Amino acid sequence: MPELPEVETIRRDLQGEVVNRKIKTVEVRNGRTVRRHASAKQFRALLEGRTITAINRAGKYLLLELDDGSTLVIHLGMSGQLQRAKNAKEAKVPHTHAVLTFTQGGQLRFVDPRTFGEVFVSVAPAEGEPRLPELAHLGFDPLEDVMSWDRFWALLASHHAALKNLLMDQEFVAGIGNMYADEILYAAGLRYDRRSDSLSSQEVRRLYRAMVETLAEAVKRRGSSLADQQYRDLFGEIGDYQGQHQAYDREGEACRRCRGTIVRVKAGGRSTFFCEDCQV
Repeated sequence: MPELPEVETIRRDLQGEVVNRKIKTVEVRNGRTVRRHASAKQFRALLEGRTITAINRAGKYLLLELDDGSTLVIHLGMSGQLQRAKNAKEAKVPHTHAVLTFTQGGQLRFVDPRTFGEVFVSVAPAEGEPRLPELAHLGFDPLEDVMSWDRFWALLASHHAALKNLLMDQEFVAGIGNMYADEILYAAGLRYDRRSDSLSSQEVRRLYRAMVETLAEAVKRRGSSLADQQYRDLFGEIGDYQGQHQAYDREGEACRRCRGTIVRVKAGGRSTFFCEDCQV
């Protein structure tokens, strides 16, 4: 599943490709993709004729701001991709579920083999109403919302949860999934099942630093593409951070810090990779 670094990479790509472009037509090829709307017709009516003014992100959600104050929200789900086509004549790949065609030429295509992703328009709020109520449940953004050690410590201490579960809880912190949770905890030297309210001040600092630095470096390297290469950026290129993974998907390999062995366990129905010797 694309996580924060992959989504942020695509956000930056979109910034240079679709801002100030006017949406001429919208094609919906799979109604499940726009399932929050009453119909594909309603979805199209909210977009056609609108101009994209900015590209933002909230956790794993892409936010394409429109000139009427509404927002086109895109969540890639398990297998979603956004593809930029230079013209409508370019062949569409299988599982292309929604297509935006611009008046200036070119298209933006939403591709999603497993159909867990979604695309919807959050209408401009009335005065006094919250913006993007659909995303009100999201916790803090680990790259955008800078906070003090004390504040982060207080947030951790307010829960009695296994660290990995808490890092993956989108209501606590938005954007981290299974892969980067393992990488962050490895960098911090902490086990996946340590309780969040058991950390010392030094461990809190290590965890916060590992979270910010791991995600920032993954963005710098344009995300992680695993063996299936399912994650690709807007231009169809794979990421580069997978070569830097220290724990994720390295079962049986030597720990690069202590030369112990990376092990895999099942936790919460998911595979977790860590070093039993140097993660405490």
